[in-house]
Amino acid sequence: MVKVLLTTTSYQDTPGPHHDLLQSTGVEVHCERGPLSEKQMLELAGDFDAFLCGDDAITRAVLDKSLPKLKIIAKYGIGVDKIDVKSCTELGIPVTFCPGVNHTTVAEHTFGLMLGVFRHLLEQATEVRAGNWKRMTGHEIMGKTIGVIGLGRIGKEVVKRAKVFGMDVVGLDLYWPGEFAQEYDVKKAETFNEIFQTCDIISLHTNLTDETRDMIRAETIALMKPDAVIVNCARGELVNSNDMASALEAGRIGGYATDVLDQEPPAPDHPLLKAPNCLITPHIGSRTFESVERQAVMATQNLINLLNGKPALAQVNEVPGPEAMI
Repeated sequence: MVKVLLTTTSYQDTPGPHHDLLQSTGVEVHCERGPLSEKQMLELAGDFDAFLCGDDAITRAVLDKSLPKLKIIAKYGIGVDKIDVKSCTELGIPVTFCPGVNHTTVAEHTFGLMLGVFRHLLEQATEVRAGNWKRMTGHEIMGKTIGVIGLGRIGKEVVKRAKVFGMDVVGLDLYWPGEFAQEYDVKKAETFNEIFQTCDIISLHTNLTDETRDMIRAETIALMKPDAVIVNCARGELVNSNDMASALEAGRIGGYATDVLDQEPPAPDHPLLKAPNCLITPHIGSRTFESVERQAVMATQNLINLLNGKPALAQVNEVPGPEAMI
């Protein structure tokens, strides 16, 4: 019987048709509570024909130990930076993903975080629950200039909402969407520094690469307005946590709102947990019933297609799928 390792918790915890779809295959499913570290993956590797994974560390060492049994990696979600895709391609393991399923949800969460910081929602709600009627004065986001780094599906949805809120938008993307930018009056930034120096809000929606890792660090924070707010619904590693915490403590930056961290879940002594004007949510940007169902169904269908020797709905690497396994 085909054995599948399922690690994504939102898939497991959210009811929906994806459970029936996976069960209909007749495969044996083993569930773990991810995201799993490389050490945890190595303990499990070698016993499964397929991974239906989230943000687990699927390194070359994990892949080597998983062979020759492992035939498929079906990613639940979009980002594949935790998967050694280059090695997967070399080893002939197809990697599928789920584009176009969570852009609305993540864009909405971006504005939830943004408003939370500008209106001090967390602090004031906490005070009320404690029996205090402490009222703080916040700021509007109307009229602010937002820099959107990454104009893929999610970034574009953020732009649309920013215009409705009456914001000025500056964008940066390697592949500039000219028609979209013209339609929504998005000014093109030529460099990261242009956004850092001019924007009141910087919203991150780019992939994690060697070039973007630690793009927000002491040197770049020094270029920003002292009341600038950073919103991160992409990857925690885009921001240097120690530098951000130091800037918040020193009042060198207005605030940091993030759905992602460089370590998830964070250690008790993670520098951002006690930093002022820092709002953190536990990687739930795409965790709505609607989005989970879309992602889970697509990830499962990708898996089923490859198990049946058919093309996946969306695949990262150009590797032929295995012959029919079920």
